[in-house]
Amino acid sequence: MKATIYHRPKSEDAYAYDKSTMHIRLRTGKNYVQKVNLIYGDPYDWVKNQWVTSKKEMTPTGSDAQHDFWFVEVTPPYRRLRYGFEIITKTETIYYGESGFLDTPSKDTSDYFCFPFMNPADLFSPPEWVKATVWYQIFPERFANGDPSRNPEGTLPWGSAAPTPTNHFGGDLQGIIDHLDYLQELGINGIYLTPIFEAFSNHKYDTIDYVKVDPHFGDKATFKRLVDECHKRGIRIMLDAVFNHAGFYFPPFQDVLKNQQHSKYRDWFHLRDFPVRAEEPPNYDTFAFTPFMPKFNTENEKVREYLLNVATYWIKEFDIDGWRLDVANEVDHAFWREFRKRVKALKPDLYILGEVWHNSLPWLAGDQFDAVMNYPLTNAIIDFAGKQKIGKQQFEHVITQLTHMYPIHVQQVAFNLLGSHDTPRILTQTNHDVARVKLQFLLLFSQRGTPCIYYGDEIGMTGEQDPGCRKCMIWEEEEQNQELLSFVKRLIQLRKQEKAFGTEGDLTFVENDSSLLIYQKTYENQQLLFVINSTDQPDSVQLPVSWTNRDANDLLTGETLSLTTEIGIPAKSAMVLK
Repeated sequence: MKATIYHRPKSEDAYAYDKSTMHIRLRTGKNYVQKVNLIYGDPYDWVKNQWVTSKKEMTPTGSDAQHDFWFVEVTPPYRRLRYGFEIITKTETIYYGESGFLDTPSKDTSDYFCFPFMNPADLFSPPEWVKATVWYQIFPERFANGDPSRNPEGTLPWGSAAPTPTNHFGGDLQGIIDHLDYLQELGINGIYLTPIFEAFSNHKYDTIDYVKVDPHFGDKATFKRLVDECHKRGIRIMLDAVFNHAGFYFPPFQDVLKNQQHSKYRDWFHLRDFPVRAEEPPNYDTFAFTPFMPKFNTENEKVREYLLNVATYWIKEFDIDGWRLDVANEVDHAFWREFRKRVKALKPDLYILGEVWHNSLPWLAGDQFDAVMNYPLTNAIIDFAGKQKIGKQQFEHVITQLTHMYPIHVQQVAFNLLGSHDTPRILTQTNHDVARVKLQFLLLFSQRGTPCIYYGDEIGMTGEQDPGCRKCMIWEEEEQNQELLSFVKRLIQLRKQEKAFGTEGDLTFVENDSSLLIYQKTYENQQLLFVINSTDQPDSVQLPVSWTNRDANDLLTGETLSLTTEIGIPAKSAMVLK
């Protein structure tokens, strides 16, 4: 069972949380260890040839199917540390450090793990404002048509047809400005716009001109007015940058097609041979295999400078608050390190969000991104509360794994979502069951991280995979699900009012024999208890002892309840007790 014990320094297992505080984690085999103590000390603190150490008990922080996890917080007085673990099982006590396992605590510091120094320059420091942000993702072509004079040729009446990869309905930036009151009333304080730069397609991920607003959407004056109006309302603006690839009609790529190996831009792209052929499969690297999105060679100095100048231009000229980086995992790390230096020099609290769908720790060490799009959380919530593909125990295990995948301050600014322009809408995935959509929103908003609503999900819009998920926003109130809208507004209010509800709260699952998912969130002296029934049958559960025989408010309904030892929960519903 010793083989199940794992720790890695200078990682998600041991990191500087702030300038003076270290977080240390240990993973052990499921039900193998009864207690863990951290043994630690300054590597240079010796008295009479004896290394001076302290001991601190670690706290169990969750379990998955194979492992238990332990956590402790320490404050090294000189910002450096040697440390190891005293691990107590039912049958023995062992000691674990850099040199492996020992039967007795070592007096040699080289046997212990090392955190050499908590250098401020290495500290992961995301923007503080993101923790309090609720995002709203807008696909500009489908949100609102505010300026019909900009309609492209063949624009269809709003919502008159199903979305396709090529049709247009005239959505634009003025339409967003016209509906800022709606977003403010909803409680939104962050807008994420999919690409607004000039492009051939309706989705605009095939950029033609990176420093020009697409004429179908408006111009720079319109965009400046949008940013200013948002900032007046306390709403941040994040743009979508497509720096992995260009569009087919991007002038340097057109020059390559025209002049081939003689083009001065031949090294801007990953070309395999000549002549370059814009056909499937292309003989140059692209996004996926589409010939219409040639991949940039970001190791080329001129390409780097071009794209970095684009990134800084929109900050300097329009004071944007964030960049969402498309297909970020396929761009080299050196480029992203330089990207961070350039944009943070201009605006230190700019939010850098990468599109990465898998474990993203290599991008989240403080030198590249502030966050990634948290699709693993998306899948867990939808599979549990939406599709019922997994039960509560498996859901708990997945959330526990995600909780221990990243440092806590990384989790606190993670970009959490249920749907996007790349996924089917949650109501469609949930077989049009509004009660289940509510449960998914509740789970989303009560996790660490910054939640995002995909436009229209709050009013019950439907749609299959792209392009079906890109329907025109429904503005007729009689066609909106007002009950769902009110529920989402309530969640946003709770997240802002109750510190424990959102990203600041520590989550602990409560074991119980029912089918109900129960977890407690705590922040300082505040405690909230979440009881969720994702099944199709009512159920009841024994409350944790600390919650019995007391009056508590159900935050979702506002009712005051006198709690007994057992409470019942209807099918597909939830309570949040304070």
